[in-house]
Amino acid sequence: MSKELLNSFSEIVIERPVDKIIQQIRELISSGQLKPGDKLPSERMLSERFGIGRTNVRDAIKKLEFYGILKTLPQSGTVVAGFGIVALEGLITDVLQLEGNDFQSLVETRVLLESNSAKLAAQRRTDDDIVSISKALNAFEAAVQEGKPAVEEDLLFHLEIAEASKNSVLKSLMLIVTPDILTYFKENDVCGGDRPRLALEEHHTILNYIIEQDAVNAELSMRGHLNDLLNFYGNPTTSQ
Repeated sequence: MSKELLNSFSEIVIERPVDKIIQQIRELISSGQLKPGDKLPSERMLSERFGIGRTNVRDAIKKLEFYGILKTLPQSGTVVAGFGIVALEGLITDVLQLEGNDFQSLVETRVLLESNSAKLAAQRRTDDDIVSISKALNAFEAAVQEGKPAVEEDLLFHLEIAEASKNSVLKSLMLIVTPDILTYFKENDVCGGDRPRLALEEHHTILNYIIEQDAVNAELSMRGHLNDLLNFYGNPTTSQ
C-alpha cells in the first residue's frame, strides 16, 4: 500500500533559467506572437527583460539554434526558423524533456561522442594539439592535488581532445550535452572520494595513446574512462 501511495507522488522539477526562457519562447510561438521568420530582441534586451544574466539568454539561444529552432543570421540577428508552428512546438518540447529528465541518455550520448573524439584525435592530432591537451591535463592534475572538485578542468581536457579530432560537429555536440551533466555532478558530488585521482591516471593513459596515434586504444580507454558515469546514472542510489 505504501509503495502504491509513493507512486502517486510526482517528482519535483526545479526549473533553471535556460528552461524558463525556452518555455517562454515556446509560448510565444504557440500563441502566434512569434512566427517563422520573426526576429528576436537582442541578448541585452532579453537579459534586461528577464532580469537575468546574458549568459543564460545566450545558452538558451544556442540550444535552440543547435536544434534548428532559431537561426542567427549575419547582420540580421536571431530569427525563428521556417518550420510550421506544430513542428516548432514539438521540437521545443523535446528539448525541454531532454534537458530536464533524460540524464541517462545525455551520458550515453557523451560516451559515444567522446569515444569517437579520442579515436579521431589519435588519428589527426598535431603537435600543437598535444601541447593544448597536455596543458589542460596539467591544470586538472593541479586541481586534483589541491583537493578541488576539478569539474571544469576535467571538461577542458575533454574539449581539447575534441578540438584535436578536427570535427567541429563533435565538439559542438559535446558543448550541448555536457553542461547539464556537470550540473548534476556538482549537485550529487559525483566527483567525490578517489574518483578524481583515478580519473587523472585514466587521463594520462588516454593522452599517451593519442600521442602514440593509437586510435584503437585511445577509443577503448576513453570508453572505459566514461564507463563509471554510465554505471552511476544507471544506479544513482547505489553509487553515492
